[in-house]
Amino acid sequence: MKIVPARKIQGSVSQVLQAKGRDFVSEPVSSIPLSYGGIAGDFHEGLTRKSGGREPWYKRGTKMRNERQLSILSKEELAEIASNMNLDFVEPGWLGANLVFEGIPNLSYLPSRTLIMFENGTTLRIDGYNAPCRLAGGSISKHIGEDVEDHSRTDTALKFKDAAHMKRGLVAWVECEGEIRAGDEFTARIWEQWIYE
Repeated sequence: MKIVPARKIQGSVSQVLQAKGRDFVSEPVSSIPLSYGGIAGDFHEGLTRKSGGREPWYKRGTKMRNERQLSILSKEELAEIASNMNLDFVEPGWLGANLVFEGIPNLSYLPSRTLIMFENGTTLRIDGYNAPCRLAGGSISKHIGEDVEDHSRTDTALKFKDAAHMKRGLVAWVECEGEIRAGDEFTARIWEQWIYE
């Protein structure tokens, strides 16, 4: 079995955002203070959450650990998604991002358990890849002004899934409390990796 050694990669925060409303769409803020429950007042805040379509092994609505406290996107991958959809740009807030990173090649491929460590001690633990869904595609449809009743069923919404395959970013939870601002630098500590066959 091949084992890839542990390593570190440096990156920086391009934007910080918060979803303050009743849905996942987020907007830029000056900073995000993080507690063990995530971002206070954010749509995804909480130590726990209710299971949904991503967890078919539980009855829908089962209380479970919230490993989706933060959504992390890549500035570079966002540009690729926009290009794949023949759009000039896709705003990270349309997809509910809390953090936009730059300088990490293939961010969406970072493995589970990767630690995102900031100089002030704030630490995030990556849970895993955040697969693209029709709701996020519907948000793009709505924001580019498609005049329809159900944005989740437009060609744009359906196109998003393929356009964002392995570019949709990551979800993470707070391992060490702190605060993150645009311009902050971090180290991604990637554990040893192997494929279990």
